Amino acid sequence: MFDRRQFLSHSAVIAAAAAALRNGSTAVADEPASGRPIGSGETVRVAIVGLGGRGGNHISGITGNFGCEVVAICDADSKAAGGAMKAIAKKQKTEPKFYQDMRKLLEDKSIDAVTFATPNHWHALGAIWAMQAGKHVYAEKPASHNVLEGRRMIEAARKYKLICQIGTQSRSMPGMRDSMAYIHDGKLGKIKLSYGTCYKRRPSIGDEGRKKGEQPIPDSIDYDLWCGPARKLPLMRKKLHYDWHWIWEYGNGDLGNQGVHEMDKARWGLNKNEMPKSVVSFGGRFGYLDDGETANTQLAVFDYGDSELVFEVRGLESDSPYPGKLGGGKRGGNFVGNIYYGEKGILVCPNYHSGVVLAPDLQVVTKFDTKDDNAHYENFVKAIRSGKHTDLNCDVSEGHLSAALCHLANISLRLGKQGKVGELKEIAGSKDANELLKKMFAHLEETKKDVKLAETPCYYGPLLPIDPKTERFTGNNEKANSMLTREYRKGFEITDKV
Repeated sequence: MFDRRQFLSHSAVIAAAAAALRNGSTAVADEPASGRPIGSGETVRVAIVGLGGRGGNHISGITGNFGCEVVAICDADSKAAGGAMKAIAKKQKTEPKFYQDMRKLLEDKSIDAVTFATPNHWHALGAIWAMQAGKHVYAEKPASHNVLEGRRMIEAARKYKLICQIGTQSRSMPGMRDSMAYIHDGKLGKIKLSYGTCYKRRPSIGDEGRKKGEQPIPDSIDYDLWCGPARKLPLMRKKLHYDWHWIWEYGNGDLGNQGVHEMDKARWGLNKNEMPKSVVSFGGRFGYLDDGETANTQLAVFDYGDSELVFEVRGLESDSPYPGKLGGGKRGGNFVGNIYYGEKGILVCPNYHSGVVLAPDLQVVTKFDTKDDNAHYENFVKAIRSGKHTDLNCDVSEGHLSAALCHLANISLRLGKQGKVGELKEIAGSKDANELLKKMFAHLEETKKDVKLAETPCYYGPLLPIDPKTERFTGNNEKANSMLTREYRKGFEITDKV
């Protein structure tokens, strides 16, 4: 095993991996899907809901590929339709039909599959509605906005015998699949610590030094539809689009945004197909005077008994532990990836598709670096044609568990006591997490001129024990259990019977 001081000294580990790259499910009985049987020579008729950033990727990745035709598109913002129409028509020579209300789109019985690139609060409801309408589903990450939604998505997929893929595309990247196979084949020995990171600079959603104030809703947006199951709150940010990630009603912070990709890989590496035994999280929103609510600095610790998953979010400028081309090594550089510490070595995965195996002396043992940006869509279509959800690389059962980790951590954080940065000195029973907690506080101290530490509360969440079978918190934690779901607006409910 490694010396403890070396164990979390990421710079040496990551430098070796960077140099190398520069050089060179839940078991369920499988049944046929209940959607229209689609042979290898037949066209899969696809609809795309949500036409923003990820929606554009759906358009480019699916249109005209794998025997697919995009026949319909949908967005609560009608302004998004024009560019999407042109991009699709240029590639497949036919224009799709535009809907502003997805309920109208779902009435079209000729549509075989629907992909969702909506804000997080719509993922589960849209997917469930689509499966109730007999359509296969590809839903963007995170699978859900809260824990119970993910479980309801699984129930819907199994009840209607339909395919439901979640958009954590690393699951289909050849280099990442090779990296995970290396771990699961036991070549690193037992993995005791899986460490995921989302170091990504995120600006304020207000004006410089002050809150933005209420903004008008653009005329092109049906705001009632945009809000859907969530409360209709006044727009208190510069942009309605994307910045919803930092509002609890619609998003899940960077932990459930960019971070869920790395959370999924962190759990995948541990080969854990159930909830952890406990969760605890710490952090806050530092350096901004705006109406954002989610943490931009956060540490979460998950106990699986025989192993531990630790995840860190840094949204302020930070010295990336990843020097060179893969992170810059300068303040402001990003490190979004994973490190797995095994008995025989270390695996560093610095992006969606690469892995570098290092020996205990940090010499490179082997590396994996094969990329295929459309492989996840191809895998989705393959499963539609086979009718077997076990052909999916990220079935909804996998997506649910990874999203749930983000939700569990956020629940602990939101229930936390307010204190000053550095008040907490130790996380009981976790030496590795204690080292990372010190590093998190040190990072904030380094930037205290910008983050006004004395004025910004740090939230110290409670340690919440979990029953993996019921997916609920145990003990006297009813407040935490109430946060496993949400109140839904009338007409947009997710019920117990999907």
